Amino acid sequence: MDSREGLRAFLTSRRERLTPAQAGLPDFGGRRRVKGLRREEVALLAGMSTEYYVRLERGNGAGVSDAVLDGISRALQLDDAEHAHLYDLARTTAPGSTRRRPVRPPQVGANVLQLLDAMRDVPVFVQNGRLDAVATNRLGAALFSEMFALPGRPVNAARFTFLDPRARTFYRDWEGTARQVVALLRAEAGRTPYDRVLTDLVAELVSASDPFRALWAAHDVGVHRTGSKDVHHPVVGDLDLTFEAMELTSHPGLQLLAFSAPTGSASDDGLRLLATWAATAPPGAEGVRTGVGDHA
Repeated sequence: MDSREGLRAFLTSRRERLTPAQAGLPDFGGRRRVKGLRREEVALLAGMSTEYYVRLERGNGAGVSDAVLDGISRALQLDDAEHAHLYDLARTTAPGSTRRRPVRPPQVGANVLQLLDAMRDVPVFVQNGRLDAVATNRLGAALFSEMFALPGRPVNAARFTFLDPRARTFYRDWEGTARQVVALLRAEAGRTPYDRVLTDLVAELVSASDPFRALWAAHDVGVHRTGSKDVHHPVVGDLDLTFEAMELTSHPGLQLLAFSAPTGSASDDGLRLLATWAATAPPGAEGVRTGVGDHA
């Protein structure tokens, strides 16, 4: 993935989504030749020369300061995820940015596996930035049994979402999940543009999935912190779950997602039933747990 092209396309896409009225600028009517804001309008709002902003939008992040990036973020009304993505793109386009292979996150250790095992009543899922399943407890493997039924390793949430027809039944809001998956991959691409495995994954999905290709072209980015996940499980039916995402500070690049439902709710009852079913060791449960360090 070309970082200069990424910076150019990201800034263009953010500029084109804002109207003068949304940006607090006067609109004197008449036909505008560009979609959204003009480059000179972004430069005005960001407090810089038009020439300097044009240079950035052409993908040249050489010497750009934090103050300039902050000004552009304010002008384009970027959210936290977009703001971080802009920084990542500018950093990787600057001179001296080397094409080093990303450092592999360390293998999940015994302490983390012990923690996962102790969380018997909570589905837990550990993933890397490419959305590979790195580790899970038994209930987490049971919850995502449709995904873990995929052949080969690593099991990957993006590949399941876009290439496995079962995903459209499993995710009750498939469109929302698809947008979130692509936004997470786009953010990871900004952080690690020279990750060959990630590049190959994106190329595979762009080639095989029209919905992925359209969403990837939108340059939207996102983060995993907290949210909802409504699924239809083939054994226990509909589950309305919330999740909390936590970075594993002892394992940089890995994130733990824990899912739950309100006590006494139908979804809570469903999770309890799922835990009973999980005691039969559904296919994939042990394979994900013991293959922890192979694909990080």
